[in-house]
Amino acid sequence: MRKGEIHRIHAQDRMRQNRRRIALEAARLMSEHGIRDFHRAKTKAAERLGVADEQSLPRNHEIEDALREHQRLFQGTDQPQALRRRREAAREALRFFARFEPRLVGAVLDGTADAHSAVCLHLYTDTPDAVGAFLHERGIPFQQQARRLRLDRERQAEFPVYLFAAGDVAIDLTVLPHDALRQAPLDRVGGERPMRRASLAALEALLAEDEIAAFEQDAEASPDP
Repeated sequence: MRKGEIHRIHAQDRMRQNRRRIALEAARLMSEHGIRDFHRAKTKAAERLGVADEQSLPRNHEIEDALREHQRLFQGTDQPQALRRRREAAREALRFFARFEPRLVGAVLDGTADAHSAVCLHLYTDTPDAVGAFLHERGIPFQQQARRLRLDRERQAEFPVYLFAAGDVAIDLTVLPHDALRQAPLDRVGGERPMRRASLAALEALLAEDEIAAFEQDAEASPDP
């Protein structure tokens, strides 16, 4: 084997190792420090590890896989409980905002939510101020921001965001035009496919699956009489 080929193989191997190290550190930062943005997590992880090569930055799906692994290893009990708590809060929020045809998105839906995670909903109305008025009428204090989403490979747009707390759970509402119900924005992980969304009925089915899984897990953990 030629010297140049050996050097290329070593460089590729070093890059793979760095991608793995950065993905694991990014997952730790997301889990322990509440960082929810993949790009911020991986650039901060690379800085901490002293890796300056941008080609060594892992893809978002690699970080998500590492996050699931971290939660399984270090949050075996706490993370499932936090996820369940937020899915139950999401069910109430979907009912509360029914007039806006809400959909659940994000970590609470995909199963990576923890104690730092907000319940993220997409609401649909051609009158964005109607959401703020709805909250104000019910005496719910909120903060208003804006969020940029990728609608497809060519288009991006900013949408209003309303943030408030329901007990100990943060609620994050992104308000989109009614036509956006037909096609979700691109997801935050792969970035090339529509974001996964769930209606109230879909979430209730997911909660039922969670209950069955929890029951089976408890049964396996219980000693035989």
